[in-house]
Amino acid sequence: MNAAALLSAEARLGFFGAGRMGRPMVRRLLAAGHRVTVLGRSSETRRELVGDGADVTTEVREAARARAVGVCVHTDTQVRDVCLDGGLVDAMPTGSTLIVHTTCSPRTIDLLVERARHRGIDVVDAGISGGPQDIEAGRLTLFVGGSAEAVQRVRPVLAAYGDPILHIGPPGSGQRLKLLNNAVFAANLGILVQAVAAATELGVPEEDLLRGLGHGSGASRALDGVAGLGSVRSFAAGIGEFLGKDLAVVREITADLGVGLGALGHAHDVLARLLEPASVPHPVPMN
Repeated sequence: MNAAALLSAEARLGFFGAGRMGRPMVRRLLAAGHRVTVLGRSSETRRELVGDGADVTTEVREAARARAVGVCVHTDTQVRDVCLDGGLVDAMPTGSTLIVHTTCSPRTIDLLVERARHRGIDVVDAGISGGPQDIEAGRLTLFVGGSAEAVQRVRPVLAAYGDPILHIGPPGSGQRLKLLNNAVFAANLGILVQAVAAATELGVPEEDLLRGLGHGSGASRALDGVAGLGSVRSFAAGIGEFLGKDLAVVREITADLGVGLGALGHAHDVLARLLEPASVPHPVPMN
């Protein structure tokens, strides 16, 4: 039996974290013909998931009895709570694969690998770049870490919502690249904040700056998002909750790993000032 067949539509999947990102993943898995059992705590969530066609349970062990289990909770702490303290890894069958989508520390992936190894379970970390709209379109970018065999085994699962699926290296590699991706994105936004301040000093309206950069060598994915909402402040306000979380995760984990961010960190400082509510009405000072 080849790796793809091991996780065909007949194989049962488990899923933890059917929220803003996780629920559209579940929908895509169901649309691809997979059988999915989702852990649903609230009655409202359970009703919605049943309406989507998923099997829903309130028991960790029930959702864990699967050939592959996806985790898309909100924080690193929640990954540890669910997978380690909550008993998910201990409840998974030998030969299964744990897929971690949550942005978390590579150290957490190391802990999961150590616990899972004793049970004959593989761990694949699949950091994500994109939003719910990308999941729904099946074009979510996945930065994947894991053994070649494990990644190949779960590729039919990841392909339900991911494209491209970039296998970076061993477990933890996906999280490392995801952190760097977030660090660069946040730095690009910080640079744009500073560019808007400089443009104001030079008498160039922000709308003209954004339009010009979009056609020049200063273009970026961050600029596309900002230009779509008309200003860097509007963009930051629209995704501030998620942007602030990502920035905090980058700072916390790189500090924990002893990694210096250099110029990236300086740009993050500028962005952080914008994300502070008290700073929003005021122009960002020039350094």
